[in-house]
Amino acid sequence: MLYISAVGKRFGPRTVLDAVTLRVEAGEYVAIVGESGVGKSTLLNIIAGLEPADAGEVRFGDAILNSMNDDERTLLRRDNFGFVFQAFHVLPHLTVEQNVGLPLLLRSFEEKKAKGKAKEMISAVGLGGRENSMPRELSGGELQRVAIARALVGEPKLVLADEPTGNLDQENSRQVLALLRGQVKARGAAGILVTHSEAAAATCDRRYLLTSGGLTPG
Repeated sequence: MLYISAVGKRFGPRTVLDAVTLRVEAGEYVAIVGESGVGKSTLLNIIAGLEPADAGEVRFGDAILNSMNDDERTLLRRDNFGFVFQAFHVLPHLTVEQNVGLPLLLRSFEEKKAKGKAKEMISAVGLGGRENSMPRELSGGELQRVAIARALVGEPKLVLADEPTGNLDQENSRQVLALLRGQVKARGAAGILVTHSEAAAATCDRRYLLTSGGLTPG
């Protein structure tokens, strides 16, 4: 499903990524572990087509992201990728249901269908009955569940999670990691979890270490 070949990235004289290669198939959930500043988020941005690589190639299915223009990459992300971030990025002026359903409305889903799928996904992440709650009424763990529901409501083929438990306590982290893995697996998606946490990485099928020397299994 996803193949990254010899990807490199520089910022001025500094090499951040060097010859990074990775293959992820449908149904696999992979962790990329590394210290802060080693380039984990940069790699995720390159995979998502949000940032260009200076070398190498990124393939998603039959699409080669390097050869696509900005509009083509935007459509690819919208229709195929789901994102979960450390900072939640839940819109404060929208209800839980509106936050979760927003990606579907942006894809021109009929409103009734979008509401039905949003409600189903909200229930799947354990927030049934909270559809009309506002973000200010939710805990950090609940906000991350909303973010996961929003990422998965469009049935993405690839889920990219960047430090999704960085703002949560230990118990909420455990619950959110189990939920994220369970939902990715239940939907047959591929998942990449970027983290500095060994506990988070342990929930994945495979673990890779990102260093200045590249990406290595382990």
